[in-house]
Amino acid sequence: VQLQASGGGLVQPGGSLRLSCAASGGTFGSYAISWFRQARGKEREFVAAIRRSFGGTHYAASVRGRFTVSRDNGKNTVYLQMNSLKPEDTAVYYCAATGGSPIQSMLPDPGTYDYWGQGTQVTVSS
Repeated sequence: VQLQASGGGLVQPGGSLRLSCAASGGTFGSYAISWFRQARGKEREFVAAIRRSFGGTHYAASVRGRFTVSRDNGKNTVYLQMNSLKPEDTAVYYCAATGGSPIQSMLPDPGTYDYWGQGTQVTVSS
């Protein structure tokens, strides 16, 4: 499956952005999709995940309550709605996909994922 992330940009603190991850070339509904981010000079970190089928969600503690991940299987797209953005949310955001149903503890591990999108830059600054 091929993944294309989009929707990044420059936003002021407290603002909102919605990222999209469009998939092609596979059975979209059979993949769990996650968002990761990587700030300059830091390791890639898990942000949020949405499972296949019934779409159970999981979030990193740093974004819980501010970010919402959702999926539209009819459009082969996963969204990340980001509200109340902070400067520390500045990073390149990547979407990633894996088949099957990884256990929750495996979701934050980048090695769990077979497919990655190209990344979209999010900058939170006044």
